[in-house]
Amino acid sequence: MSVTTAGPAGKAAPMTREEKKVIFASSLGTVFEWYDFYLYGSLSAIIAAQFFSGVNPTAAFIFALMAFAAGFAVRPFGAIVFGRLGDLVGRKYTFLITILLMGASTFVVGILPNYASWGIAAPVILIILRLFQGLALGGEYGGAATYVAEHAPNGRRGFYTSWIQTTATLGLFLSLLVILGTRTYLGEAAFAEWGWRIPFLVSILLLAVSVWIRLTLNESPVFKKMKEEGKTSKAPLTEAFGRWENAKVGLIALFGGTAGQAVVWYTGQFYALFFLTQTLKVDGWTANVLIAISLLIGTPFFIVFGWLSDKIGRKPIILGGCLIAALTYFPIFAAITHYANPALEKAQATSPVTVVANPAECSFQFNPVGTAKFVTSCDIAKSFLARNSVNYSNEAAPAGTVASIKVGDKVIPSFSGVGLDAAAMKTQSDAFTASMTEAIRAAGYPAKADPAAINTPMVVALLTILVLFVTMVYGPIAAWLVELFPTRIRYTAMSLPYHIGNGWFGGFLPTTAFAMVAATGDIYYGLWYPIIVALATFVIGLVLAPETNKRDLENWH
Repeated sequence: MSVTTAGPAGKAAPMTREEKKVIFASSLGTVFEWYDFYLYGSLSAIIAAQFFSGVNPTAAFIFALMAFAAGFAVRPFGAIVFGRLGDLVGRKYTFLITILLMGASTFVVGILPNYASWGIAAPVILIILRLFQGLALGGEYGGAATYVAEHAPNGRRGFYTSWIQTTATLGLFLSLLVILGTRTYLGEAAFAEWGWRIPFLVSILLLAVSVWIRLTLNESPVFKKMKEEGKTSKAPLTEAFGRWENAKVGLIALFGGTAGQAVVWYTGQFYALFFLTQTLKVDGWTANVLIAISLLIGTPFFIVFGWLSDKIGRKPIILGGCLIAALTYFPIFAAITHYANPALEKAQATSPVTVVANPAECSFQFNPVGTAKFVTSCDIAKSFLARNSVNYSNEAAPAGTVASIKVGDKVIPSFSGVGLDAAAMKTQSDAFTASMTEAIRAAGYPAKADPAAINTPMVVALLTILVLFVTMVYGPIAAWLVELFPTRIRYTAMSLPYHIGNGWFGGFLPTTAFAMVAATGDIYYGLWYPIIVALATFVIGLVLAPETNKRDLENWH
């Protein structure tokens, strides 16, 4: 695969009106797509109550799997479907289709009758809509990034495409803003009953604006020129992944770039929120506000690092972000605990807890769809402690021993749920939970973070640092991915490693981290997952990934 490099860049010319419109239209549409996508995640508890509450357990399990698949696993398939279409037909029309598909699916969720009205048809249609959303999101990012990059002059692609990189954060922020505003105005009861539909219905206005703007755009000049010359690929999938010279670059893009970028991104935004609410027991409103403030402060740095990557290269910034994040996650998250829930930090230091159990009974509690059952006495004990953010050590016991928990001088036996029916399981679980809750409260473990004890400026500062790591790895990644592949297969080839990295490596992060915490008894142990992936990306990218910021896309077909 031959690569053409750009000549020496002169003084950067100001953006033309057309270039500004391209960036605005692509970024705006992608913001709306991420807004649509995040709504489901933010309102998942309410949606489950509306659509899955009357479903039998077997059907509910299947629906949960499919909803999860739509959220993460389906995205690479969307990349394949729409990437191929984009390389065959064109960038403009393909990512016009993706936004129509995403926006229409989201709006229909807002008007879809619930299980009480339509029975089993309601969750079936909901899952179909979610699958469409996942497919659309898989095609949108590659289209928008490719379209903007192919409009950008040589030497400025990092700056131009960095605007696309702000869209996931802005989409998340917009969804939180609309949800919080609606919730506050209507009140919790009305919001849970019918008000949750409003954020979904609002998306039709966002869709209309985005489609109108995108219809006024022209096709990418690079693709248009290639098409006029008859040099488009006849089989972009085969060419991108069936030829080793291109497939090899795709693997480097995944393991030497997007895998590390994904875990740093998910840790800095999603896992940070999970850690605040689930581990440190900060109330949801406060945690969302803290995250929102840090996003507002940090988001402009997507542009800064995109611009800087045009000057010094993509690799130093992306790989530097992976390395710095990996080296600092442990002290940063420990500091967040110190400033967000000092009572929990004190209890962990002064009240050691030990789980005594047969190691063969202890599972790795990886449960991405929330439907798996862990019923051994060891799993029940560890799951309780992990949910309540209690650090503990492990002590092996002989086979056949029912697990127990030592809290100070108290020993609380667990119980085995194997073979118990639902009623007996509930009775045993309630009794165990009551005994354990009393014991850990007496040991100083708080039920929730004390709002008066939260050092808000310091927590915001630490969260902002995490967001800055996100901007380092994410700001230049679109330009780097676009520049890795020739025009004829670019949309297809860059979309798949991006969505495998972000949909799978990043999407599995919270559930993997929780399982690691439950297995070891250390609330910070889950951080090893993003640290190891980020370090692996740093090494692979340093050795194998090319620097691309001088490549000339106009003459690289």
